Amino acid sequence: MDKRVGKYAKLYYSALTGMDFSDAGAMKEKYEERLQKMYDSPVFKVHDIYPTMNVSLIYAVIAMCLELKEKGMNDKEIMDFSDLVFRKRKRTFAMLERAIDTLPDAYRIAEKWNISDHEKRVKDGSITYDRFNVKDGRIEYSISRCMYVNMFEYYGIRSLCKIFCNTDISAYRQLKRHVKFTRYSDLSDGECCHDVIERR
Repeated sequence: MDKRVGKYAKLYYSALTGMDFSDAGAMKEKYEERLQKMYDSPVFKVHDIYPTMNVSLIYAVIAMCLELKEKGMNDKEIMDFSDLVFRKRKRTFAMLERAIDTLPDAYRIAEKWNISDHEKRVKDGSITYDRFNVKDGRIEYSISRCMYVNMFEYYGIRSLCKIFCNTDISAYRQLKRHVKFTRYSDLSDGECCHDVIERR
């Protein structure tokens, strides 16, 4: 079995047992089989070409979503489950972001990260920006195409891409001293991703 499958199946199983699924073992085996087939598929090779994206992780999450949908769970329940699966990862990032928030130049750090990320995404073609405007103390951008959304849409679960869309909201929630983040819309359920980042 692919090592990546084993890694994500372990996280999936831990969350299942934590939520007292009586058939957690069988669900884990089914998930492993699905994810292995997804990794072996021609479309994975088509999608796995963007250096800025961890496509193995994205596919692991998509596989979880598909499995849980078949169990009758709704989007909210699946997103909550995903938070449980990746709680340690989220906790680590939150600690780093809170540390950055204590620095007086926290906004400049956020600004540099956004500019750098924009350049890398444009270069590898994973995200299409209709606009990316940087002024002193303010960044505003609009995205009309995103490969995160395209991958979820390919598997018929576009709305669940909000699992990844919400990572921005979670990150900026920790930068409350110096940074204000406003999301007007995202591509998981809208026509564009429209965000504004401002210095407080």
